[in-house]
Amino acid sequence: MSAPFQTLAQFRDLLTQMPDADVAARVAAGGRNSQLTKPPGALGRLEEVSIWMAGWQGREKPQADKPQIVIFAGNHGIAARGVSAFPAEVTVQMVANFQAGGAAINQLARTYGADLVIKSLELDRPTADFTQGSAMTEADLVRALATGWEAVDTGADLLVVGEMGIGNTTAAAALSAALLGGMVSEWVGRGTGVDDAGLHRKAAVVAEGLARHGVALSDPMEALRCLGGREMAAMAGAIACARHARVPVILDGFICCASALVLARCVEGALDHCLAGHVSAEGAHPRLLAALNKEPLLNLGLRLGEGSGAALAIGVVQGAVACHNGMATFAEAGVSDG
Repeated sequence: MSAPFQTLAQFRDLLTQMPDADVAARVAAGGRNSQLTKPPGALGRLEEVSIWMAGWQGREKPQADKPQIVIFAGNHGIAARGVSAFPAEVTVQMVANFQAGGAAINQLARTYGADLVIKSLELDRPTADFTQGSAMTEADLVRALATGWEAVDTGADLLVVGEMGIGNTTAAAALSAALLGGMVSEWVGRGTGVDDAGLHRKAAVVAEGLARHGVALSDPMEALRCLGGREMAAMAGAIACARHARVPVILDGFICCASALVLARCVEGALDHCLAGHVSAEGAHPRLLAALNKEPLLNLGLRLGEGSGAALAIGVVQGAVACHNGMATFAEAGVSDG
């Protein structure tokens, strides 16, 4: 769908107009769950997930057979500072791999029947080095938000957003530190596998960026503009669109959650339509999830990106929905409920 905003002010206004879950559908789903042929709570978080899905889809029996995965790719000026174990050219190369079907996310999308969409955002024009100036202009930010918004299939049952962008763990660390505070060292991790010298460079770059932009970072959207990347803004735009269309979202790893944090800091409850798919091996991700008050569905030690952890969690959601919809009630099965 076309983005219903042309300015950052209009996007901000949309964030204050987000719909809530359907309470009646949640109640109906909870009532059905209480009558299924199992002891109360025996399916653990699967029960919570199915009821949560029902509320956002507005139906007692939710669906999860039409998931969508959107991968956004962007390049970062700070990559030239040696903050990654790989050169910036890898972003373009990995996009080609996605398009050819050779990446992990391609296999996971196929496994769970997800429609996979790849969106590149001006890879030939990296964001600016945020230690020297703002990563993006306001026009850049609005275009990236709109790209994310327009990539969402509002008829999907479930949305996963992922990313590719050399240097973006540095941007995510800077954004998290700006919005949540704390020591830079608590947010900077090894990302693609940098050595100790690379980790030191990342921390120095983040500290420089925070010092450069100062009080401007108190505004979440300004923090995204000054420190983030186009792919990060696009993920935020897609998550916001999904909320307006009441499409449930599974959040991926550190970079996705840092992007989502911007929305959470703009409007309380902005991520109520989101589940945390997994906790990644990036050291700061658990802390970020705690700040978002999200308990991950999976913990598999992943640090790939690409939306891979969230894509695996699609299977958990599909399992939850299948049990909720397909199991018999005590009355249907002729089983005593005690």
